[in-house]
Amino acid sequence: MSEEIFDLIVLGAGPGGYVGAIRASQLGLKVAVVESRPTLGGVCLNEGCIPSKAMLDSSEHFALARDKFAMHGIEIPAPKLNLTKMMERKDGVVSDLTGGVGFLFKKNKITWVKGHGKLLGADAEELQQVEVTGKDAGLVRARQILLATGGKVAQVPGITIDNDLIIDNVGALSLDKVPEHLVVVGAGYIGLELGSVWLRLGAKVTVVEMLPQMLPKSDADTTQALQRSLKKQGMTFHMGTLVQGIEVSAGRATVTLVKGDKVQEVVCDKVLMSIGRKPNLDGLGADELGIEIDARGCISVDDNYMTSLPGIYAIGDLTPGPMLAHKASEEGVACVERLVGKDAKLNYNTLPGVCYTWPEVASVGKTEQELNEEGVAIKIGKFSFLANGRARAMAETEGFVKILTHAVSGKILGVHIFGPRASDMIAEAVAVMSYGGTAQEVGAMFHGHPTLSEAFKEAALDVVNEAVHA
Repeated sequence: MSEEIFDLIVLGAGPGGYVGAIRASQLGLKVAVVESRPTLGGVCLNEGCIPSKAMLDSSEHFALARDKFAMHGIEIPAPKLNLTKMMERKDGVVSDLTGGVGFLFKKNKITWVKGHGKLLGADAEELQQVEVTGKDAGLVRARQILLATGGKVAQVPGITIDNDLIIDNVGALSLDKVPEHLVVVGAGYIGLELGSVWLRLGAKVTVVEMLPQMLPKSDADTTQALQRSLKKQGMTFHMGTLVQGIEVSAGRATVTLVKGDKVQEVVCDKVLMSIGRKPNLDGLGADELGIEIDARGCISVDDNYMTSLPGIYAIGDLTPGPMLAHKASEEGVACVERLVGKDAKLNYNTLPGVCYTWPEVASVGKTEQELNEEGVAIKIGKFSFLANGRARAMAETEGFVKILTHAVSGKILGVHIFGPRASDMIAEAVAVMSYGGTAQEVGAMFHGHPTLSEAFKEAALDVVNEAVHA
C-alpha cells in the first residue's frame, strides 16, 4: 500500500460500513474501506437480507400460482418449479445490488482496500494503523477508524455446520433441490423466513425452538397469530424444546429433541441452524488492543459510537442492540456526521423490526407485555384486515393492526402489524412515533381508499372507540 493517509478507514462494507463510508465522503472526508469479500455489501447484500427476500418473493409467486390463482379466475396448469432458474434470479438480484455499491464507491471516490483488516493501534504520529492481509496486503493509516464488520452465525457447541446436511443461512439459500424434510433450529426471523421459502416450494418443515414463544421480545398477539398461520400452511412446531444432538448417517440427519422428560428423534435430510447471530470480531485485533467488550461479545461504545480507545468507533451488529441492517446504516450515518461536528441523533424507540413470512409481521416501539411490566397505563386499538376493503380485494384478509397508546396523552407507544405488506405499512407508524404523534392525530389524517393503510387509521380510531368499520 502507499503512504496515503486517510481521514477515515472503515472496516467492513456491509450496510453499516458502506453507507457510513459514502456519507463520510459526502461530508468531505478522504475514505478507505477494507473489505475481504470479492463483492461489496456484506452479509446483507450477499447472503442475508437481499437473497433471502428474492427467494421469499419467488416462492410466494410459486405458491400463489399453485394455491390461489384459481380463486381469481386464473386457470393454469399446475406450476412446475425450476429451482435452478429461481436461484439464478436470486443471484442476479445480488449481483445487481452489490455492483451498485461498487458504482457508488467510484462515484464518491472511496478507496476499496481488498483484504482483511486488523487493528494495530496508533503510531507515533497518532494515526490509527490497520494491517491488511489479502490482495492489497500492507499497512493503511487514518485519523479515525470505523469498525463495521457485522455479525456471524452463532454456533451450537458440539454441532458442526458443514453446509451439506447441517446448513446455515448461506447453505439454505444455495440448495440445488427442495429438501424432503427440513428441520429449522431456531424460531427467529431468519429461521421462519427460510423455513417459509422451502415450505412453499414443497418441503416438510419442522421448527424447533427452546423458548416458549417464537420471535422473542415480539408482541405476543402477533407471534401467536403468525404461528397459527404457519401451522395452517403446514409448518410443524416444537416449542420449549432443546436439541440434544444431531447424528449424521447415510445422507440423513437424526435430530434428538428434549422437552421436559420427553425425548424424541426426528429424521430429516437437512437441518438449518438458525439460533441467532453474534458480533464478528474474528481477526479484528480488538482484544489485543484492549477495546472494551461486554459479556455478550459486543463492543462497548459511548453516545458518539466511540469505543474505549479514542479514534476507534463501532456500529451495527458489533454493538449492543438488535442486529438489523437498517440500524447499522443509520448508525453509520450518525457516527460520521458527529465526527464532523453535526448534531446527528437516532431515536432507538422507533427502530422497526420485520419478519418477512407471509403474512408478514412488523413492529415498532413497546409491546403490550413490556408496557404492562413497566406499569404504564395504556389504551389499545385493534383492527382486522378482514374488514379492510383493499385486503378483501386482494384476498389477503388474515391479520390485524394493533396500536398501543398512553392512556392519558394518547401518544403512540407501540405498533404491531400482522398481515399483508406489514413491512411497508410499519413506515407510517415509525414516522408518526418519530414526531410524538397520537392515535387521535392518525385518526384525523387522510388515508387513500382503498388501501391497506386504512387499517392503521381504523386501529388508531379504535383506541377511542371511534373505528368506523369495526
